[in-house]
Amino acid sequence: MGEFIEERLDPCIRLGAETEDGFFLEVTRTASGARYAALKNGKPWRTFDIEYIKDDEALALEVASLYYRTWGGYAGFRVQAWDDYTTALDGKSAYTARDCVLDVVSPGVYQLVKEYGRDKPALPSIGRPRRTIFKPVAGEVLIAVAERDYPNGHAIDYTTGRITLAANKAGAITGITKGANTVITVSNTFSAGESVALDQISGTTQLNGMRAVISSRTSTTITLPINSSSFGDYTSGGVVQTQPLNKGADILTAGCMFDYPVVFSSKFNVQALGMDVGQASGLSLEEILNP
Repeated sequence: MGEFIEERLDPCIRLGAETEDGFFLEVTRTASGARYAALKNGKPWRTFDIEYIKDDEALALEVASLYYRTWGGYAGFRVQAWDDYTTALDGKSAYTARDCVLDVVSPGVYQLVKEYGRDKPALPSIGRPRRTIFKPVAGEVLIAVAERDYPNGHAIDYTTGRITLAANKAGAITGITKGANTVITVSNTFSAGESVALDQISGTTQLNGMRAVISSRTSTTITLPINSSSFGDYTSGGVVQTQPLNKGADILTAGCMFDYPVVFSSKFNVQALGMDVGQASGLSLEEILNP
C-alpha cells in the first residue's frame, strides 16, 4: 500500500449500512465434483457499503474532502466499524489486556491482533482467524504478560499497531536460595518493582517459566515472592530476564479499540435531498491488508 492519512471517516452512518467479512480463497472443482479450497491469505477481509446524510457543509468537509484528499482509492484512511471495534469477543464490549496473544515480529517487538472465535474450538490444522490490527485508537491499548499487567515499560505505535518493549534485562543465575520467598543470585542490573521471568534452571526446575515482580534486591541478589520451599535443589544454570519468554504461560497479550485501514472503492455520488441536505449514496470502502 502507498500513502495513508491518519484520519477517521465520520462514523455518523445511516441505519441499514452493511459490512461483509470474507477470506481470499481459491476453490477448484474436479470433474467428479470434488472441491479443493486453498486459503490464499489467512486474514479476514472486510468491505463496507454505507450511506451518509448530512447538511451540505458537513458533507463537503467530512466526506467529500476526505475522498478528494485520498485521490479516491489511491490513499488509505481509518474507519471504525459499528459492529467490530474492540478485541472483545463480541467486538463491542470493553477490551482487556488478556484478550489476544500477540504476534512476535522480532525480539521485543510485537504486533497487535484480534483472534476470532476464541471461545470455541479452532481448526486443528491452522487454528483461528487473526486480524492484524494496524490502526489501534490512541490511548486505547492494554498489555499483559503471564496474565498480569506488564509494568516494565513499552511504546505503542498507533500508526502500525506495533508494541516495542523496553530493552531486555537479562542475567545468568549462579545460585538459588529456596524459601517462602526465593532469593536468586544473579549478576544484578535489576530493580525492585520489575517483572522478571525465569528459565533454563537445572535442579529447581519448578521455577522455569515462572514470572514475578522483584520485591527487593542487593548488589548480587534479587528476591521474588515465590514460595519454593518444596522445590528441588538448585544445581546449575538458569537466566533471569524482563522481556517475555514467548513460550508456556509467559506470553504477551493485549486488548484494544481499533479502526480499520480502508480505501474508497467506489465513485463519490452526492444527491440533493433538499436545500440544505445532501446524501452520499452507494459509497463503498474496502479494508487494506497491507497498509
